[in-house]
Parts: sequence; C-alpha cells; structure tokens
Amino acid sequence: MFDQKKLVASIPHNPGVYKYYNENNVLIYVGKAKDLRKRVASYFNKGASHNRKTRKLVSEIRDIKFVVTYTEFDALLLENSLIKANQPKYNILLKDDKSFPYICVTHQRFPRIYSLRNIDNAKGDFYGPYISVVKMRSVLDLVNKIYSLRTCKYNLSAQNIKNGKYKICLEYHIGNCKGPCENLQKEEDYEINLKQAVNILKGNIAAPRKFLEDKMKAHASGLEFEKAEEYKVKLDQLTTFYNKSIVVNPKLNSLYVIALISTDKKAYLNFMKVTNGSITQSKSVEVKKPLEETDAEILMSAVPQLISEVEGLTTIQILSNILIKEAPEPLQIEVPKIGDKKKLVNMCLKNALYLKRNSEQKSVTTNKNEKTLELLQEALNLTTLPIHIECFDNSNIQGTHPVASMVCFKNGKPAKKEYRKYNIKTVEGPDDFASMQEVVTRRYERLQKEHKPLPNLVLIDGGKGQLSAAVDGLKATGAYGKIAIAGIAKRLEEIYLPGDSLPVHISKKSPALKLLQQLRDEAHRFAISFHRLKRSKDQVVSFLDSIDGIGEKTKNLLLTTYKSPTKIKAAPIKELRILIGVHRAKLLKEYIKKASTD
Repeated sequence: MFDQKKLVASIPHNPGVYKYYNENNVLIYVGKAKDLRKRVASYFNKGASHNRKTRKLVSEIRDIKFVVTYTEFDALLLENSLIKANQPKYNILLKDDKSFPYICVTHQRFPRIYSLRNIDNAKGDFYGPYISVVKMRSVLDLVNKIYSLRTCKYNLSAQNIKNGKYKICLEYHIGNCKGPCENLQKEEDYEINLKQAVNILKGNIAAPRKFLEDKMKAHASGLEFEKAEEYKVKLDQLTTFYNKSIVVNPKLNSLYVIALISTDKKAYLNFMKVTNGSITQSKSVEVKKPLEETDAEILMSAVPQLISEVEGLTTIQILSNILIKEAPEPLQIEVPKIGDKKKLVNMCLKNALYLKRNSEQKSVTTNKNEKTLELLQEALNLTTLPIHIECFDNSNIQGTHPVASMVCFKNGKPAKKEYRKYNIKTVEGPDDFASMQEVVTRRYERLQKEHKPLPNLVLIDGGKGQLSAAVDGLKATGAYGKIAIAGIAKRLEEIYLPGDSLPVHISKKSPALKLLQQLRDEAHRFAISFHRLKRSKDQVVSFLDSIDGIGEKTKNLLLTTYKSPTKIKAAPIKELRILIGVHRAKLLKEYIKKASTD
C-alpha cells in the first residue's frame, strides 16, 4: 500500500488536475479541483459516504500525481485534454451520436465544399454537425448558388490546368461553376467567394450580406444593371435562407445550449451552438456513468469536450436545464425560466430525449437478438454463441449458368457488406453437391489465407447431401472442427448436423428457427437474383453476337442504353439510326424480324 497521508500532505491548496494510478502504473482517473489537497483528501476520508463505484476506485489507487494551474477553468480544459488522450476507465467518456452530417471545406487548390459524416482533419476544415440532412443540403445549395463553387473532384494544380488536362462540364454551362479547370476563373477570385461561403457556414451572415450589397451597389453605380441584378438575386437568396433558419431572437448574442437527461447508469446530452439567432451546430452524446456522477458533474465534464473554440472569449454563456452555482470563469451557466432562451433549452431537451429513446430501443433489440442466439446455441448444442453466421445456397437451371451465394448475419442481423456471389468454376452439369463443396472450400481457404475471423456457424440450404458436401469442403481447408455447421431442409424445416442420422426439430414458433429460415431465405433470394442477372446478360450478349456487322463497341453501346434484349428489340428504328448508324440499325431490325418469323 502507498503512503496516502504523505502524498496528500504534499499536494498544494491550488487549482489544478490530479491523476490516480493503479498498481501497474496505469492512469485510471483524472479529476480537477479548485483546491487540490481538499479534493484529493476527500477520497480517503473514512467518514465520507462514498458510493460503491467510488470505493472501488479508491481501492485501486497506488499513486497520485498532480498538475497545478492558474485558474479552475484552466484545470477544466487540462482535465478534458488528459481524458481524451488517455481515456481512463473511471472517467466520463462522451460517445458521439454519429447520425449528423458535417460540411467539409477541403485543403485543395480551388477548395471544394461537400458533406461528410466522418471527420478527417487531413481532408479539410469541418463545420457542423448539422441538425438534419435537409438543413445541411440547404446550406450547401445556398453557397453553391451564390458563389458558384466547383463540385468536381479534379486535381486543379497549376500544371494540370496549364496542360489543359480537364474540360469544362455541364455545371459551367448552366452557371453553377465558373470554370477554374480551364483557367476561366482566377484563384484569387475563387478565394474571395470561398471566404464568404465559409462565413455562412460559421453562421456569420452579416459579412456575406455586406459583401453582396457592396457588389450590387458598385455595379448599379457603374450602370451595370444586369450584374447588379445578379447580386440582388443572390442577396435575396441569402436573406430568405436566413429568415427560414432563425429560431430565436436574432438580437441574442452567440451562446451555447446544453441539456441533460439522466438515468442510473447513463446520461444523454444535446448540445447546440447558436449564432445570431440561428442554430449553427448540434450534437447529441451518450455518457456512461463510471462513478455514479451527479448531473452537475457530468455537465461540467462535457463542457470542454463540446465547446472547442473558447480561446480569447471573455465570457462563455451557456443555457442549460441543470443549475451549477459556482461555475469557473469565464463560464456563465444560466437556467432560463421563460422566453426564447427557455425555448432553446426545451428544444435541446427534446433532442436529448430522442437520443435516450433510441438508445433504449437499441438496447431492447440487442437483448432480443442475444436471446434468440442463445436459443439457437442451445438447440444446436453449440460450444459458442453464434454471433457470426454464414449461409450458402446454389442456383442453376439444368446445369446452365451455375452460381452460388453466401449471406452473412452478425448479432442476428444481416451484414450486407459481407455478402458474396460465386460463379461455379470447376463443376459441369447440374451437380449441387459438387457446387456446394467448391464454394465452401473457396470461401474458407480465402478467409484463412487472409487471416480473417471464421464464423461461429455455417448454415447450408439443403439436407444431408448438401451438408455432407459442405463438410468435405471444410475438411479440405482444415477448418472442420473450428466451425460449427448445419443444414436446413426446406420441406419439413428439419435441421441436420454432421454425424447425426436423425434431424433436429426446433419448434415452429421458436425465434431460433425463424432466424435460420431468414438466413436460408436471404441466401436463396441472393442466389436467384444473381442467377437471373447472369442469365439475362448472357442472353443479351448471345442475341447481339449472332448479328454479322454488330461489333463489340456497338454491342456495349446498345447494352448501356437499353439494358435488356426486350428494350433493344422494341426500340424505334429512328432512335437506333441516331445511336448506331443507319446501316447497323437496318441489320439489327432485319435480324429481329427474321428471328420473330422463325
């Protein structure tokens, strides 16, 4: 045990941050205090009524370190930095609601402005998150209409433009872009427009409004009325957007709103930034409560994580539903009772409540899926919970166009990114057993070669024969014994396991059987759709390949334009003449007429 009295006595009566370490010298908790010694000593006060989690924290402390700061607010910011960097297990950690989009201004030459959901600071500067996709798109449309910024992904380096690598596109011709790709717009002019667009993204409407007004008046004074009208239209668009986006009194100064709803184990926060009466940022976060913290403690821990741009501000005004009597300067936390400020807090509370409901609903769904997987594990006598299940099915017509599919479920739900399609390569004729063995072998040879995780259960659409073929495929890869495998027969919904002559019968009402049926049906749907697509493509290719005078380029052009043989055959002769020429159109129509007569 460490000498806690000696350590506590060495801590000064100053504001700062204290750090607790366990026996492995791992940081397990970071805290801030107005008086470091008093705060740290309170943890080791035997007469204090600490909750169970705090007692557990204290029992693990083996060393204490501290950092003295000038003010309590500096301690708050330092605490936030240390928590983000080290993520101690007993500290509050905010989990972002990632459903909201951001707007990115890239670091390229002639920067682009586009939407993105994941922040990557290497790509550019990010603004948001926006309260809805509709709101975000309206902002993007506004800046693109007013400032005609490019939307293409070209690398507009000086050398590429000089070499004429790119050509102006439709966006230039309809007035949405000024053609920097062909040097029709200078970089300086583009940067001026971009600066005004960024002001709008920041919620600063005054600067771009003055810019547009000055331009309009300057052109009007010079009797350039058409150009003055263009700037007047843009000014009207900006004003219309601004009026629609106002939610409170525009005379209010810029402020922040944080509302909190708490349960025994979690807290749900919604954060909004309001600039000149408009909501310019909104974010919802979920917080786990490691030490049963109070709502006030959670709010104070969340403030520096949510509010990043605090440098140089003499006062940070925060509206909340949680009262904090002694907030460190420059924070001013207010609980409004009436008026526009109260409406903002209520709006925040609604968003926090929606996050709470969604989180609880997800928890209920997760628990339901876990119960279903536990029932399936029990029914099939599996050694592990079948969190990852893969199901295979074949499809062919009398051996033609043989294909197979693999669908993947994780935690009882489809993981569509993991679905795979297979063309049968080594089997000739209608041999379902050999086809099944081939695809199973290919699948698990590849997974093991790429060192990817194997599934907990493989399900085969079929009875004993298909299951036996799949087992042979697993044995060929060395994966048999590492993966549980079963087959589901369609007629009586019987479940077959390797080595058992009698099938396993699961209750028709059991969620476990319904999950297996869902897997089987999804694999069948996926295989059938792939088989139809392949058959259709082969029919089109075969039909066009039979016509002398129709080459590869013409065939690709027809397929791209009409998509199917039926639409190609129904196409008017006038259209075909324009598309592929008079001679080829005549050959195509003559072939179609002869084929229909025959």
